[in-house]
Amino acid sequence: MTDRAGPPSAADASFVAFVESAWQRHLRLALLLTGDRWQAEELLQESLVSMYARWRRLSRHHDLHAYLRRALTNNHISVWRRRRRELLFADVPDRPAAAGPEPDVGELREALRALPPRQRAVVVLRHYEDLSERQVAEVLGCSVGTVKSQYSRALAKLRGLVPEPVLERNR
Repeated sequence: MTDRAGPPSAADASFVAFVESAWQRHLRLALLLTGDRWQAEELLQESLVSMYARWRRLSRHHDLHAYLRRALTNNHISVWRRRRRELLFADVPDRPAAAGPEPDVGELREALRALPPRQRAVVVLRHYEDLSERQVAEVLGCSVGTVKSQYSRALAKLRGLVPEPVLERNR
C-alpha cells in the first residue's frame, strides 16, 4: 500500500468536519444503545468507516445525521444478532468487566441495559433522539405497530426496574 501524498481532498476535509460535529452527539446515542462506552466507541467508529467509504455520494445526502443514526442502530442490531448466534451455538466467551455507569445517566442507563436490544433502540430513538413512531419504524426497518408493541413492552419492563421519579425526570 502506498500513502497518498499532498493535502487532504475537499471530500476528506468535509468528512473530518462532519465527524467533529457529530462525534459527541452520536457517541451518546451509541452509548445508550450498547450500554458500554468501549462498545459505543467501536460501534460509532465502524459506522463512520462505512460512511467514509461512501462519502462522496453521501455528502450530497440531505440529512447525514439521520443516515448515521440509522447506521448506528442497524450496526448495533447486527452485532446483537451475531452475539446471539454465538451464545446459541458456542461457549460463552469471557467478557471484560463492565465500566460503572456514566454519572449523567445513572439508574436509567442500567435499566436500559436490561432491555433487549430492539426495545432499547425503540426507547432511545423515541426519547433521546425525539423521533416519531413512524421515524423509528423507518430507522429500524419495521412497522409502526412493531414500534408501538416494543415500546409498550420496554416501558412496562422499565417501570419494574426504575423508580417512577427517575422515569419522570428523564422524559
